[in-house]
Amino acid sequence: MGLRLQERLPQLATPAGSVQVTGDDGQPRALYISQQGTANARQWLLIRPILAEAERFQRSQYFARIGTWDWDIDTNHLYWSDAIYGMFGYAVDEVTPSYELFCNAVHPDDRAHVRAGELRCIETGENHDEEYRVVWPDGTLHWLRETGNVVKDERGTPIKMMGVVRDITEEKAWANQLHRLAHHDPLTGLPNRLVFEERLEGALASARRSHGRVALVFIDLNGFKAINDNLGHAAGDQVLQATAARLHEALRNSDSVARLGGDEFVTVLEGLSAERAPEEEARVIAQRLLLPLEAPIRLGDRSQRVGVSLGIALFPDHGQTRDQLIHVADLAMYEAKRSGDNQYRLGQAQALRARNG
Repeated sequence: MGLRLQERLPQLATPAGSVQVTGDDGQPRALYISQQGTANARQWLLIRPILAEAERFQRSQYFARIGTWDWDIDTNHLYWSDAIYGMFGYAVDEVTPSYELFCNAVHPDDRAHVRAGELRCIETGENHDEEYRVVWPDGTLHWLRETGNVVKDERGTPIKMMGVVRDITEEKAWANQLHRLAHHDPLTGLPNRLVFEERLEGALASARRSHGRVALVFIDLNGFKAINDNLGHAAGDQVLQATAARLHEALRNSDSVARLGGDEFVTVLEGLSAERAPEEEARVIAQRLLLPLEAPIRLGDRSQRVGVSLGIALFPDHGQTRDQLIHVADLAMYEAKRSGDNQYRLGQAQALRARNG
C-alpha cells in the first residue's frame, strides 16, 4: 500500500476489486473486495476505514521520510514500504527490492560496516542501528539511518530482520553546517582559534615523537583600522579575505592557517628540520609569507598596500607547550610591529624565562 492506494482501489461507489496489503510475515498479499450481496457490502464498510488508516500510515511515512523493511535471511527476499523506494532514488514500480539491490546502492566505503552491523544483530540479538550513504542512480549521495532487530523462530533460529529506515540527508547537512560555523571564521572560511589550538597541539605531539621542529607564526595587519575607517567595513572585509587567500596559497598542505579575530592570523608549520639554525629557519619562513602579503590588494578601482608584522616562535627552541609558544610568538610580533611594516622577529628564549619568573 502507499500513496497510490486510491488508484489501486475501485471507486467507493462500486467497491469491487483488489488491493495489496502486507501480511504479518512482511509479504505482500492481495485483498479481494467484491460487491456481491448485502453481506459483502457490509464487509466493505468494515474494511474501508482500515484501508484508509493504512493509507494515512503510508502517507505519514512518506512525508516523515521513514519507511519499513523486512529481510528474509534465508531467501534474501527484501520488502520495502513505498517510502523507501524514494530514499534509494527509485519510483515504487521502477525496481523490485532485493538484498543485492540494497548492497549495490550502499556507498562502497560503507558496505563493510553495514554488513558487520547486520551480522552482529543476527548473531547476538543486539539492535541494529547504522548510518550509511547510498548512491542514487543519478550519482548523488544521500544519508540514511537504519534500525532494526532480528526475528527468530520457535527454535531460536534467526529467520529475518525487520526495522525502519529514515532519510537523514538534511540532518547531516545541517550538522555539517553547524560544525563549520563552530570551527571556522565565517568571513574568510579559515579555521578559528579552537581549531588552531587543536592543530598546534597535534603538531607538537608529532614533533616530540619525531624529534622535529614546529614553527608558530603570528601575523598582524598594520593600519587595518584606518582602512576600515576611511574606506568602509566592506573594504576591510576584502582585505581580510585577500590576506586569508594569500596565506593559504603560500603554505604547504601540511601547514595550517587560522584567523584569531580582528586583523590577526596565525600559521602552524610542521615537519621542519631541527638541524637548521633557528635564525635561518625564521628567514626562510618570513620570506615565504611576506612576499605574497606585500603585494597590493585591489579594492574596487584602487590598489591598497597593507603592511604586516610577523612574530615567529619555534618548537623546541622557544618553548615546549602550546601556551609557551603562543606567548613568545605574540611578543615577537609586537616587536616586529614597532619596527615598521613588513618586518619579522624571531622569538627569544629569554622572553619565556621572563614570563616564568
